[in-house]
Amino acid sequence: MRRAGARLLIAACAALVTAGIAPPGATQMTDPTLDSRSHQLVALLAGQDTPDFLAPSFTAQVSPQQLAAVTAQLRDALGEPTGIAAASPESSWNTTLTVSYQRGTATVRLALDPASPHRVIGLLVTGTTRAGDTLAALSADIAALPGEAGFGVWELGGQAGGGSPRRIAGLHDTVVAPLGSAFKLWLLAEASRQVTAGKRRWDDVVSLGLPSLPSGITQSWPVGTPMTLQSLATLAISISDNTAADTLLTTLGRDRVNAMVRLAGAAEPARTLPLLSTREAFVLKADPALAARWATATPAERRRILAAEAPRIAAAPLSAALFADKPVATDEVEWFASPADMARLLDWLRLHADAPARAIMATNPGTDAATRAPFDYLGFKGGSEPGVVTLNWLAHTKDGRWLAVTGHWHRTDAAVSTLTFATLMNRALALAAQAPPR
Repeated sequence: MRRAGARLLIAACAALVTAGIAPPGATQMTDPTLDSRSHQLVALLAGQDTPDFLAPSFTAQVSPQQLAAVTAQLRDALGEPTGIAAASPESSWNTTLTVSYQRGTATVRLALDPASPHRVIGLLVTGTTRAGDTLAALSADIAALPGEAGFGVWELGGQAGGGSPRRIAGLHDTVVAPLGSAFKLWLLAEASRQVTAGKRRWDDVVSLGLPSLPSGITQSWPVGTPMTLQSLATLAISISDNTAADTLLTTLGRDRVNAMVRLAGAAEPARTLPLLSTREAFVLKADPALAARWATATPAERRRILAAEAPRIAAAPLSAALFADKPVATDEVEWFASPADMARLLDWLRLHADAPARAIMATNPGTDAATRAPFDYLGFKGGSEPGVVTLNWLAHTKDGRWLAVTGHWHRTDAAVSTLTFATLMNRALALAAQAPPR
């Protein structure tokens, strides 16, 4: 994510398509410059040239190709933009706009440079609506993705239990697929289990372990930096910090986390176990022969591989260039679960996790404010790498229902668009809030 000031922020965990934004009547801007720039935005979203619209600080960080790709994707989903339906100015230089499209709306935050000529320095698409959307239409759109994809929406029982998650809708939702960083929910579940059992405390201080590759921030911190259990878990879940997750795995104990994978309902645990740290996964992926051995080995054989390779894994230099936007051993060296498995894990967290663990899950809700509106709790964890994206929400609606919304998309021949899948899964989240109780 680039720094604020010149940005088009549409993260993999942010919504592009939502339901529940009720467009009010058109609102006249009070500041003529802000009004003028807002209407220029419609031309930009339509793919037209907009000279003198974007500040140099913006264009230095967001290429014309990146911008054109995002605006084209919005048009693919919603048709052509037709105008400004509503505006909510926050100051003379900042506003939130509802942009009308032929088949829906987009919510956009716009920030202008206070210095003349007041070009745009911030542009954030926070959500969209799609007129007449349905779960059936969503299923068809997910089915049309290249590669393999699946999703599911489940209603969960009451706080006292209520049986297994009840499926509302889904597609290929029992098919096991790569998870990426969503495996860190197993770490959170086991951390919470150990705390509630009195074996650990959230304020226990442990030493930061060996660095992994980003995402995250702690990979550049000194090894041995004192960290609390709660800070490790918060970083691992909220910003998917890999080094924090690896330290958490070591602290909790691999065998105990392996047991949690089974306890939380993974249908095919042998695909994943023993659960890898991210550093181990990166080193294995970088060695095609070792990755192939891992893929066909039993869990017992894999434990022997890790023991034999431990010195090399600890000393190996890591390079993000390994991936270079192409899938690397995503069917061989990964963490695996189906959308239904993830729904059971989220239900376990709902029923058994303590308040700090649930708060950690909600630190990054993974969607925009409009999609969050029907919920009074939204816990989230996603995962992505070239060829893999997965998104998972535990949600409680304001009318008292618990829901799990989970999905994945992966390819072995090409990268996948996290933006495309975030669009689809945020539609699933929005539609889940509208689904009648079963």
